[in-house]
Amino acid sequence: MLAKIIAELGPWSWWVAGLVLLAAEMIVPGFFLVWIGLAALIVGALSLLFWDSAFWVWELQAILFALLAVATTFAGRRLTLRNAETDEPFLNQRGESLVGRTATLHEPIREGRGRIRLDDTLWQVMGPDLPVGTQVKVVSCHGRDLRVEPI
Repeated sequence: MLAKIIAELGPWSWWVAGLVLLAAEMIVPGFFLVWIGLAALIVGALSLLFWDSAFWVWELQAILFALLAVATTFAGRRLTLRNAETDEPFLNQRGESLVGRTATLHEPIREGRGRIRLDDTLWQVMGPDLPVGTQVKVVSCHGRDLRVEPI
């Protein structure tokens, strides 16, 4: 079936596929299909050059498309992540954003574990044994556990 579609549309089949993928990028959230669409457009450009060549069979085109899709996706991801700057570096790292804050112990630290209340959340803390009401400072974050020291 794929061979029949490619044979009927000729080199334009890859252009159609690329444009459909680019259009789908506007509907699907994220920034992913643009790279696969770009790979299809590259294969389409090569198809315009090599369509009448004996070696340019649909299997080679499909393999080349798959390789280019992977390559353009990785290159595009690297390109977009390199230029990604934010004014909120701890946006999805809530625990890391609490380092440096002070709080009062909500539950005593016994055997190295206790709880503090920061804003509207109770947080597990690790540190030296301390009684309820002690003022502590968050010095680091390990997963969901905060390491604290008395002030």
